[in-house]
Amino acid sequence: MTAPDVIRSAYAQLAVTDLAAARWFWVDMLGFHVQYEDADTLCLRGTDELTHHSLVLRRGELAALDHLAYRVRTPEDVDKAEKFFAELGCPVRRLQKGEGTPGVGDAVRVIDPLGFPVEFFHEIARAERLIQRYDLRHGAEIARLDHFNICTPDIPAAYAHYQSLGFGCSETIEGDEHELYAAWMYRKQTVHDVAFTGGAGPRLHHLGVATHESHQVLRAADLFGSIRKEHHIERGPGRHGVSNAFYLYLRDPDGHRVEIYTSDYYTGDPDHETYRWNVHDDRRRDFWGNAVIESWYKEATPVLDLDGDPKPVSDAVLDESAVQVGADGLG
Repeated sequence: MTAPDVIRSAYAQLAVTDLAAARWFWVDMLGFHVQYEDADTLCLRGTDELTHHSLVLRRGELAALDHLAYRVRTPEDVDKAEKFFAELGCPVRRLQKGEGTPGVGDAVRVIDPLGFPVEFFHEIARAERLIQRYDLRHGAEIARLDHFNICTPDIPAAYAHYQSLGFGCSETIEGDEHELYAAWMYRKQTVHDVAFTGGAGPRLHHLGVATHESHQVLRAADLFGSIRKEHHIERGPGRHGVSNAFYLYLRDPDGHRVEIYTSDYYTGDPDHETYRWNVHDDRRRDFWGNAVIESWYKEATPVLDLDGDPKPVSDAVLDESAVQVGADGLG
């Protein structure tokens, strides 16, 4: 089988139960720009993004992940994606331009071998350049989508699947016998486009969105605190061991988790080596050894199938949160 040539993580579509509340969180507070809206949909993008959207919010009865989307290099790669997943025996749905998400051309949506709804597309509408429109910046000044983080009960299977799609691996968390607890994998030349958190799944752990500087991460926390909405802050600010990034985790009004993220590193050299963290190193999740709260390990967003119905979840074999480690041993 020939895999499609994936360029990067491109957008996520979330179902939200209150579109006005979601708009307040993602647009007013985080600083996303509205590219398109109708009564049931918001298409949003960051300041640096030149494509139609990197986040779509769709009104729904259940707060859930509708789908993740990767951009592929050519229109022919959309055909390759359709064939690749059909030969794996996965549910596959072809969408012509105008049938799917606004602004996106021909696409293929699948339920991948891990149980996640994933879209592959090439064509997407272009958008006005906002990189130097400093007068439009507000909130946390989100620049772009950076990554997806997904909960899956079988990390080795997730690693193998994304390796078959041509993804490299920047970092892992492993046990003493090299059992795999988590992995960070990439196509663009940063730490990751997708990461795997061990746990009941398929579920979406979080979306990672990038700012340019760490002070914008701190500003986001200050903004929520200043209007007495600090309960939206779940974890951080802090610095990760894995990725070295500065971070803040927030929950939107529906409970969807987002990480505001900055200052990771380049992974584009052909001999880039995977950095392997031991699960007993309490710097892996927070470089300063700060505790990781239980909700971060245990709570996540359900995912929908291609017909919009919730996918059942399976429990994990390995539970990282059960490992007694320094600051964040939760066992």
